[in-house]
Amino acid sequence: MEGVLHSFAGAPADGLNPWAGLTNVNGTLYGTTTGGGSSNNGTVFTVTTSGTEKLLYSFAGGTDGATPYAGLVNIGNALYGTTAFGGTGNNGTIFKITKSGVETVLYRFAGGSDGANPYASLTNVNGTLYGTTDHGGASSNGTIFSVTTAGLYNQLHSFAGSPSDGAHSYGALTNVSGTLYGATVDGGSSDSGTVFKLTTAGAESVIYSFGGGTDGASLYDGLTKVGKKLYGTTAFGGASGNGTVFRITTSGAEKVLYSFAGGTDGAHPYGGLTNVHGTLYGTAQQAGVSGDGTIFRVSTSGAYHQLYSLGGSPDASTPYATFLDVNGTLYGTSYAGGAHGSDGTVFSFSP
Repeated sequence: MEGVLHSFAGAPADGLNPWAGLTNVNGTLYGTTTGGGSSNNGTVFTVTTSGTEKLLYSFAGGTDGATPYAGLVNIGNALYGTTAFGGTGNNGTIFKITKSGVETVLYRFAGGSDGANPYASLTNVNGTLYGTTDHGGASSNGTIFSVTTAGLYNQLHSFAGSPSDGAHSYGALTNVSGTLYGATVDGGSSDSGTVFKLTTAGAESVIYSFGGGTDGASLYDGLTKVGKKLYGTTAFGGASGNGTVFRITTSGAEKVLYSFAGGTDGAHPYGGLTNVHGTLYGTAQQAGVSGDGTIFRVSTSGAYHQLYSLGGSPDASTPYATFLDVNGTLYGTSYAGGAHGSDGTVFSFSP
């Protein structure tokens, strides 16, 4: 069963167009919106699992940061995130925010070799945060960085781009026994995206280059570990060009599990996958019965089931985020849809 918990209303009193997924802190869900708020530069919000929403912070733009595409990471008494824009030269920021809404900018990206425009959520590894930028770095293909909770920043890797390296990373990194795995939208041998691994000391290597075509292309989110394998989605490529679900070993052996046909099954999955007792759940951003996207499940062997077609306003539409599992109920955001037409939603789904 699917239901909309909150329909965003936009500036100045509410957020607008959430891209990222949600974070559970003791039963309260925290998230971000790319727009809305008092300055229309995006927000941090809370919502209960029964649908009571509160605007926690409005980004002011400028040096404060603007347009958070990333979700939040909870460490101790604060949440940590990134804004894709604002800061110094509109290159984005890293920030922390208390659960009462007090926000502090920890780092402002300088652009150029420093990195610019972080779209990905941060990953906590023993109290140090790791993330990526879409642009900047030595070749303007983005970077991988670490930052402490006090704001001490270290650039670990500059993506070199095709053919030997990835380029433009949007998804969070996945920690597997101290090695971080991630994905890129572009780069690799066919410039269709890569899966890479990184040590926390900064040694990076590509373990797989997507070929485009039936193999899949363009990874916009991170990877999900189930057992000894990693699972993810490509937004494009596959048998019909509408995206795929795939699995890959940590040594780089990849297999396409499902190719979206672009009809009622959905098309263009931008979000990652959520593991619920060994079954993977996700969303497709387009197609379905109404063209507003779908919710699906897929087994680790590739058995695919379309579970729900999003209906558009007043229902959810155009989901980009990975689901959050809270006691067996899935919570997500949609970029559009809702009671106000195209402002987006928080919605739930009970498998």
